[in-house]
Amino acid sequence: MMDAIKRYLRPEQIRELSLVFLIIVTLIFFGTQIEGYYSGRTFNRITTTVAIIAVVAVGETLVILTRNYDLSVGSIVGFTAYFVGTQLANNNGISPLAAVLMAIGLGAVMGLINGVLVAYGRVPSIIVTLGTLAIYRALLVNYSGAKTVTTDSLPQWLLDLARVNLFSVGAFDIRPMVALALLIVVIFQLVITYLPFGRRLYAIGSNPEAARVAGFPTQRIVMTAYVLCGSLSGLAGFMFLARFGNITVVAAQGMELSAIAAVVVGGVNVFGGSGTMIGALLGALMINTLEQSLIRWLQISEFWRDALLGLLILVAVATDAVIINRLRNLWARSGLQARPATETPGVQAQEEAGHDA
Repeated sequence: MMDAIKRYLRPEQIRELSLVFLIIVTLIFFGTQIEGYYSGRTFNRITTTVAIIAVVAVGETLVILTRNYDLSVGSIVGFTAYFVGTQLANNNGISPLAAVLMAIGLGAVMGLINGVLVAYGRVPSIIVTLGTLAIYRALLVNYSGAKTVTTDSLPQWLLDLARVNLFSVGAFDIRPMVALALLIVVIFQLVITYLPFGRRLYAIGSNPEAARVAGFPTQRIVMTAYVLCGSLSGLAGFMFLARFGNITVVAAQGMELSAIAAVVVGGVNVFGGSGTMIGALLGALMINTLEQSLIRWLQISEFWRDALLGLLILVAVATDAVIINRLRNLWARSGLQARPATETPGVQAQEEAGHDA
């Protein structure tokens, strides 16, 4: 039986199954502690928050797979939310599609700046994005003129977007932003699993030098990952605007910590080369379920919430370094797994490039 488990389950899948189990245990525990916990209100509060974080986490995963980071995602979300909100407030006639494309395009430009500096300028990603985190936030402060985008100035279709229901599952309503986030997770999971671009992300993260020798356009791929991360952060900025309506200069401040926590807790290796979008989604769900539940149960402050995120990151990294690595070694020694799951897409891509060469 153990051999069968090893044959069909990879270490990363064990992490994801463990997260599912922990989420269920968390829901059961808080359901016994908080009156009315199993309600549509609780479900909507958690899922709408998860939807925004999950979209940012998908973009962050693309970057981290290449052994890089993007700490500027919170500032990109905040800037795009404020910019698009201002345009819609000044002209209520802007169509929904134009507003979404505006947010995605603005985020893509900001991601492109990060990508060029990291991939072609060869500046460490943590330095580049730490700098752009501050620069983009400063641009927002400058652009805003200390004014606030308010709900009474926004078009009605935008205000309705966060409240309208696509369909219901029992007593729980599925809203457009939640459906959009799930669609993005599924699309990018398919991309990193089946498309050459996705396999090359794994290859670059697993062994950058081998990927370069194999002939991969590593600079272009890394830059593309940053552009996609910026685009998804821009889309998350539009979703942030739709959910909250009132946007100030501190909009989405600290979201980069939530996104990275979701990615790391979801099993994406901080050293690149392994991880899935499904794991990032589960990480976002786990973190936001804990946050929202603890706020209602213990009424914790924002400072304790950030401390919780930091603790979860430390626990996840330690778990990956100790338990998951031992599982990978066990799988490798057993001889029942031809290739480690963390390297399968990358190795396949390297071999393809080698044959092409």
